Order: sequence, then structure tokens, then C-alpha cells
Amino acid sequence: MPPKAKITKEMIVSAGLRIVRREGAENLNVRRAAAELNCSTQPVMYHFRAVSDLKAAVYDAADELHTEFIMTPDADAENPFLSVGLRYIQFAAEEKHLFRFLFQSDSFQNIGFQDLLRSEDISPVIASLRAAADITEAQAREIFEVLFICVHGAASLIANNSIRYEKAHFEKMLGSAFDNAVAALKGGA
Repeated sequence: MPPKAKITKEMIVSAGLRIVRREGAENLNVRRAAAELNCSTQPVMYHFRAVSDLKAAVYDAADELHTEFIMTPDADAENPFLSVGLRYIQFAAEEKHLFRFLFQSDSFQNIGFQDLLRSEDISPVIASLRAAADITEAQAREIFEVLFICVHGAASLIANNSIRYEKAHFEKMLGSAFDNAVAALKGGA
């Protein structure tokens, strides 16, 4: 029976995630992952035949981390839907390299915007929006589209150091955008 591998695939993915968080995806490669684990490149290459495979696995781990972060609402949030948007922006402020890796790299185009709008993955967000605004699912998806573009734009600007993250400012901005979108939809404007 061969000896048990000392460097596991999970260890390599965790090391890759640490590298991307600290230094950005452009610095993730087999040699950097091996150095992070204080091992030769052989274990990394055993589990990942190409750097693109390693980056794909790290991308999936980063996506899980992002989803968990944004879907954990603030305990004192009055509107869980707005809490998700604020957490999305906060993630961009706290994890700039991961945000850029997930949303501003051409390497991984998992889903198109229209696919996102139809995705079951956003069902909890849509349900929260429906409850907060007392609207139909179709109306909630329409408002989600408008607010997502606003939230993603703010997060992108923050992740690229174009603006600073100030929670109170974004709470006010998102609250106004939400109220205006609901009023426009209900008023037929």
C-alpha cells in the first residue's frame, strides 16, 4: 500500500486561496503554491496537471467563501435584501483581490448576467426582496436587476481603489435606490 499523501488537494486549494487573497490571482502558480506549502512542485502537479486546473479549484473555493459571506445577513439588519447588497460591497472592500478574481477576470465566466437573473441560486434573495417590498416574484427579479447593477458597480469601484468604502454612505445609497425602485415599479413609472 502506498504511503498516504502528505500534501492533499484541499491543502493546495487552501494555499492557493491564501495567495490570491494576499497577492492577487496573477501571482497564483504551481511554484507559488508549492512555496506556500513549503514543498516541492511535485505534489501540486500531482493533484493539478495544469495551473488552469489549480486556478479553477481556487476560483470555486473563493466563490464559496463569497457566497457564505454575502448570505450571512447582519444580525441587526432591518431589510435582509439590503443586507445582502451591503455585504457584497463590504466583501469587495475587505477582499479586493478575491473580488477581482471572481468578477473581473476573463478566466472564469461561469454564468452570464441573464442566467444569474433566472438562477435558482438567487431565490433566497428574491424571496427576501418580495417580503421587504410586498411585490410579485417577477417584480422582485426586475428590482433585483436594477439594484444588482448598482451594488456590483459600487463594489467594483471599491475593489479597484476608485472609491472608499464607507458603510453608512452605502447603506443610505442602497436604501434610497431600493425605495425608488419599489416606488417606480408600484407607481408604474
